[in-house]
Amino acid sequence: MSDQLPKFGPKAREIVAAVLRDGIYRASKESDTAVCRNLNSRQLLSRDKKDGAVWYPTAKLCGLAGVTSPEIGQGGEGGPGAPKTGADRLPAPAEAEPGRALIRIPLDRIDVGFRLRQADPEKVAALQASFAELGHRTPVSVTRRPDGECFLLSAGLHRLEAARALGWADILAFIEEGDDLDAELWEIDENLCRAELTPADRALFTFRRKEIHLMRHPETGHGGDRRSNGQVGHLKDEAAKNFASETAAATGQSERAIRRDAERGEKISERALRQIRGTRHDTGVTLDRLKGLSEEQQLAYVEALREADKRVAEEAKAIRDGKRALSRKIRGAVIRAIAERGTVSAGAMPRAAFPIIYADPPWEQEAWSEERGQDRGLSYPHMPLDEIKALCAGDASPATLDALLFLWVTANRLDDGIDVLRAWGFDYVTCLVWDKSRIGMGRWVRDRHEILLLGKRGNFPAPIPGTQSASVHAEVKGEHSAKPVYFAEMIERLYPDLPKLELFQRRESLVAGDVRLNGNWTFWGNQAGVPKGEEESSEDASDGRASVTKEELAEFKALGAVDGGCMGGGPLLDEMIALGLVWPSNPPELTVGGAKRLRDLEARVKRASDGHAVRCVKSEEA
Repeated sequence: MSDQLPKFGPKAREIVAAVLRDGIYRASKESDTAVCRNLNSRQLLSRDKKDGAVWYPTAKLCGLAGVTSPEIGQGGEGGPGAPKTGADRLPAPAEAEPGRALIRIPLDRIDVGFRLRQADPEKVAALQASFAELGHRTPVSVTRRPDGECFLLSAGLHRLEAARALGWADILAFIEEGDDLDAELWEIDENLCRAELTPADRALFTFRRKEIHLMRHPETGHGGDRRSNGQVGHLKDEAAKNFASETAAATGQSERAIRRDAERGEKISERALRQIRGTRHDTGVTLDRLKGLSEEQQLAYVEALREADKRVAEEAKAIRDGKRALSRKIRGAVIRAIAERGTVSAGAMPRAAFPIIYADPPWEQEAWSEERGQDRGLSYPHMPLDEIKALCAGDASPATLDALLFLWVTANRLDDGIDVLRAWGFDYVTCLVWDKSRIGMGRWVRDRHEILLLGKRGNFPAPIPGTQSASVHAEVKGEHSAKPVYFAEMIERLYPDLPKLELFQRRESLVAGDVRLNGNWTFWGNQAGVPKGEEESSEDASDGRASVTKEELAEFKALGAVDGGCMGGGPLLDEMIALGLVWPSNPPELTVGGAKRLRDLEARVKRASDGHAVRCVKSEEA
């Protein structure tokens, strides 16, 4: 027998030798049972939960004897001679460290119980990542419940929660010998050994340890439990010394620190401690102030601290918001001053003059129908992609060095839109979506939305938090499928003091009351992309009036009839459908290209009209 084993009487020595040899001992006499009970009180033997005459060696006894711990969990407390069936049968144990049995326990049979400290989600997440990569290396600790089927967690809450989060069925665990108070002591000591505990945590844990000490050794103190009748009375000097030295040895703390934390936990109400824990007031100075107050005064003091923190936080936020607003104002003034040095000439693309660019380029599209297939391009004014890229690239850019670009693009031209945004010197930030509410046409999907890309360059300030718009705006498309004025209003609301340039737009096409008519917006509606020959059709006549061709006037009337829902059919409608200007729906409806074409023709007809007639190229009035 090992020299590390304590001294036993003859009968006890006989029983210990038998249980170490066989892994099980059955007491046949009352005198044998009494000896086994004595060994059980010293945590050397454990009793079978179903057969009171059967005893097994504990991990502690195996460790002292220097032998391998027997299997645990095969019915009752287990052992080589234990039955192989039972409601509490568990998987075979892994190799145990000396003094404790190590087994795998199903997670649904581990009860967390009441914890002085709850799991930290960040620590659980960190352990999840570690477990997924390296596996579980440090077992949790548990004690058996009286029913023998379930376990109470002693230590390892974060490890247990990480295993549950990963969907594991079981976890490695040490089975400790002891009751619920022992399990709570293990939890307390494991936490007190850690450096990250706050002063309030240490007070809670240390005082609870003191309470358990009193329960185990009632002869060493007087008074009652704080939870039932106020404060626990002071320990006798010798008892206090024993408690402090025992806790210091178990946790690695100094006896002075243990006595200090126990006093704080004893004199400060648990409710006050829990309210203050984790706040900026969770300090030793604050706790020492609280311990001199009554429980009512403590709670009032803590509440006052929390209210003061709220006021300080509100004031700090107001200061931060003020500084942020001032910074934005200064930055906006600098951007506006730089923009004023840019070049703006009538009829030409501005140069480095605008910090906000809003553009709806005339993208090339392809007409497609079930009958004719993908056969021809649309005939509305458009620009090739390379020309759109070159329009505002490099030194030709109308944008200042610090600027925002809002760029409209159709869903099937999204990659082209990103290319244009970058060619114009902007980095993609995010996008907004216009939900047209009504489904349209399409080859792969039936479109009902368009995308407004947002690009940024330089040091341009983001919107003030809380003023940002939602990323999706739903609005039924209006006359000529023009973009909703909502988006221009959004830009104006976010940047009211900055000048804005809208490309591919003419002022005369806007309706009265449009926010873009407030003087902050400049428009550039160049004839870029107009089919060759149309320039001559819109030149001014000698009397100052413009003119259009008869074909243009007929096309304008037909497109207007479709837009107004008055076009019934005929060769002209078929031709417009073939050209991709009208969808072959019932009733017919303008395409995006058709709406742009109608808008251009409407502007020309207005310039060629004197209010009574429209001048055509060959002086034929209509």
